[in-house]
Amino acid sequence: MSRLAGYVFRNTFGVGTLSVMSSWLLRGAVLTAVHVLARVLVGVGVVHQPLHSTLWKTLGLAGVVLVALIWGGIDGIRDARANSDPDDYEDLTVRWLKAGVFAGAVAGVISWVLGSFVFAGIGQASFFVELFAGGSFTALLIFAPAFVGAAIGRFLIRRDQNKGAEDDWSEHDDIPADDTTEVIAR
Repeated sequence: MSRLAGYVFRNTFGVGTLSVMSSWLLRGAVLTAVHVLARVLVGVGVVHQPLHSTLWKTLGLAGVVLVALIWGGIDGIRDARANSDPDDYEDLTVRWLKAGVFAGAVAGVISWVLGSFVFAGIGQASFFVELFAGGSFTALLIFAPAFVGAAIGRFLIRRDQNKGAEDDWSEHDDIPADDTTEVIAR
């Protein structure tokens, strides 16, 4: 690819520089696999032990949330270490929103196909319900914990960076300490 074509492609579509930890598509694909695996394991658990279905559903939900929370935290830590000024932070919100929407839509389709043709115990609904309602829930299930994880990761790094700094808000450099202020009486 020529330099100009690479530049246009990179700036138009935003996928010219994909790294292992900076791609929303990678996050979406991995969390799609985690969600589908959780749904299959929940289905197996419910089929074999139907009285413990609440436990299996809770564990499956917690697994997806935990992966998104940890990965979001790692993103927040990496971003805060790379940019010491909070104004220079990357936009992790949109990255994780794209990943969540992608994972929700793809996991909904895959779960519907698995439930309709392969494995009857995963509890799927009709295609459009699975795609829109299930996809929206999955997107929120990924986006919210990742957003919280990124905020916590950034907070932890900022706290460590500010530990050594003496930041006394009561001291002002622009006013000399020996200067006396006179009060004018009226």
